[in-house]
Parts: sequence; structure tokens; C-alpha cells
Amino acid sequence: MLADPSLHSDPARSKKVNRRYAELARIVASYHLWQQQSDDLSAATEMAVEDVSFAEELPELQASVDESSERLRRLLIPRDPNDARDVIMEIKMGEGGAESALFAADLLRMYLHYAESKKWKTEIIEQTSSDLGGFKDVQLAIKGSSNDPAQGVWAHLKYEGGVHRVQRVPATESQGRIHTSAAGVLVFPEVDEPEEVEISQNDLKIDVYRSSGPGGQSVNTTDSAVRITHLPTGIVVAMQNEKSQLQNREAGMRVLRARVLARQQEELDAAASLVRKSQIRTMDRSERIRTYNFPENRIADHRTGYKAYNLDAVMNGALEAVVVSCIQADEEARLADLGDTSQ
Repeated sequence: MLADPSLHSDPARSKKVNRRYAELARIVASYHLWQQQSDDLSAATEMAVEDVSFAEELPELQASVDESSERLRRLLIPRDPNDARDVIMEIKMGEGGAESALFAADLLRMYLHYAESKKWKTEIIEQTSSDLGGFKDVQLAIKGSSNDPAQGVWAHLKYEGGVHRVQRVPATESQGRIHTSAAGVLVFPEVDEPEEVEISQNDLKIDVYRSSGPGGQSVNTTDSAVRITHLPTGIVVAMQNEKSQLQNREAGMRVLRARVLARQQEELDAAASLVRKSQIRTMDRSERIRTYNFPENRIADHRTGYKAYNLDAVMNGALEAVVVSCIQADEEARLADLGDTSQ
């Protein structure tokens, strides 16, 4: 398919085929390695009967075969079809007032640094600041650079959705007491092409109003802010960061398509018991997934049992070990469910 010149005149289809090729290439390479190592083990086993030096190599060769077999087995786990997609992330203040808004800003910086370490591109779509420099609400687009689903942004960040709890002494606390507050994170796979998610104009209610807060001369003088309501689902998106109504509408539609796609996927997941049981990615956005304990410099993920005492590094973007623990836990659950199904 990639050799067909007509494919590249259709960017959306070309992207899908390239993603599929990248996914299959990893499986094929892993299979060839396993096959070669298995042949080497078989040959060494036969020759060990006559030459003891070959017998000494058998344990190491067997370990290599076992390792490549396990790698191949994990690659053959049915993959989330959205893994290669970019994401739109929303971070919202929760319980804790001003401290929660400050923590939301800290989470934003953490994800920005993590994205930088992965060489992903980021874009702030919408933000509502708090009085002390935090964020009441911020929406962030994160774009990857690889066609390989295993390296996709969604493959890594889909587990971040939920309630993030923080324990620390707030900047506003004069007595030095530790407070507990929280911020919510929502993560949506971004739609590659507008046509991918069909949204009828008849299903939209669009309201315009005057922006509020920082933004230049257009604030409070023109109806540039836009609120879009998707009537069939009740999803509401509001945008006011841009100076023009058209720009805010385009940004709002971008977020709306991502939310509608996520709603469709949730409905599919709910209908598939295997997927529902195997994913640690929760559908319950009120679930507490992680605790950030600043006095102990400790981070703990309540779904996987992961715990480490390098919170300062994590808040500076060293999130990979936490993310990998989620990926591995999800793979283990999927493997267990596949084993149950085959019996």
C-alpha cells in the first residue's frame, strides 16, 4: 500500500497506513529475532551431544529465546487503536481553592517538561488563570513525531486522567500546616482530520459573548468568546483565548471533536467486557489515581502500586517511570484476560 503513489495524495489515509506499518514492523522484527535465536538454540542443542563447549552456551541461548519470546508476546497484545494519536489534555483545579489552582499549574509544568523530554510539541489552547498565578482551568494540545503507536502521545498519557492529590504546605499557609488538595486531569485522543468525527451543524448550539480577563484591547469590547454545545451529547466547550471569534470557534471545534471521539470510544469500551476489565485507564474521572507528597518527596500511583521518593524530579518532567508502570500494569491485565479467554 505504501508503494502506491495515490496513497500519498490522501494525507489522512497515508497517516493511518504509515502507523500500521510502524506497528507491524516492530512485530516482524521481533519475530525474526525470536526465530533466529530459536534456530541457534536448536543447533547448539544438537552439537552439545558431541561437544561439551556447546552445552555451556545453552543456558545463555535459552535465556535469550525466553526474553525475545516474551517481547513478541507483548507486542501481539491487541493494541488500543488510538495509541498513535496526539492528545488534548485538560487540567482543572479541584478541592483546595487557591492551592488547588497552584497545583494545577505545577501539573501543567510537569507535563510540559515531560513532553519536552519526549521531543513532543505543545500548545496552550485555552487557560483561565487564578489570582495567585495558578490555573483554574487549562487546555493543552500535545503532538508527537512518530508513526509508531508504541511511541504515541496517547499511548503514554491516556493513563493520566483522574484526580491527582497533593499533600504539602501551601504558599498561603502561615502556620506551616500540611494541607491536602486536588486537581483533575482529563485526556482525550485528538482527531486527525475533521471528517473523522461527523458533527452536524444542526447538532450545535453556538453562543458568543465578550471575553473576560487578560487578552488585550479586544477584551470586553467585542463578542469574540465562543461557547459551543453539542446537543446530542450535552458536551460544552468554551473558548476565549484568541482575539477573533473565528479563531475561538476553530479551537472550540478542535476540542469538541476530541471529546466526541472520546465519548464514542468510552461507549465501545463499555460494550466490550474484555477491554473494560483489562485497562487500568479509568472511565471514572472522579477516581483518585495518584498522590504527590511534598514533605516526604514521595509520589505514589494508587492503581499500579508504584512508589518512589523522587517527587522533585517528577515535577520537573521525570515522569517516564510512572508512565511505564501504568503501561506494564495494563499489559499484564490484558495478557491475563487473553489467557482467560483462550481457556
